[in-house]
Amino acid sequence: MGDRPPDIRQEHERFALRTTALVPAPVEAAYETFTTRLTDWWVTEYTWSGPDVLAELGMEPRAGGMLYEIGPYGFRNDWGRVLIWDPPRRLVFTWQIGPDRAPVPDPARASEVEVIFTPAAVGTLVEVSHRHFDRHGEAAEGYRQALTAGWHELLSRFAATAVAEPA
Repeated sequence: MGDRPPDIRQEHERFALRTTALVPAPVEAAYETFTTRLTDWWVTEYTWSGPDVLAELGMEPRAGGMLYEIGPYGFRNDWGRVLIWDPPRRLVFTWQIGPDRAPVPDPARASEVEVIFTPAAVGTLVEVSHRHFDRHGEAAEGYRQALTAGWHELLSRFAATAVAEPA
């Protein structure tokens, strides 16, 4: 049988993570909260500005739109780009933050996040797939492991926010 080429799906999975949350809110509300209320649920310690000076986190609602944060003195830092905007079902964006938390301006060197919103019997199943960690270089595996815990925390906070009424 000789040497077989590596299974591309296995290789893809090696550089990806998946996490889910069941959100007791309708799919439209879950999508809206995820995309328009980032400042309400994102862990501020995961931002460049930090919890004391972060003014806003945002996402421009369209393919090609930016994910950004606004910090002290109105300084804006873009950290991703929307690739697919398909409300209320699907969202895909680049993750242009490196393992050292430095910006990754080249999208070809960035990982990618896909979020799927599926109606469930008691709300919405939200599935996050963060893939292509291999694009982050030698620190890819450690970064993937760190973000596995990070996305779990983010989705827990998101789920709690999605059930609360908007301010």
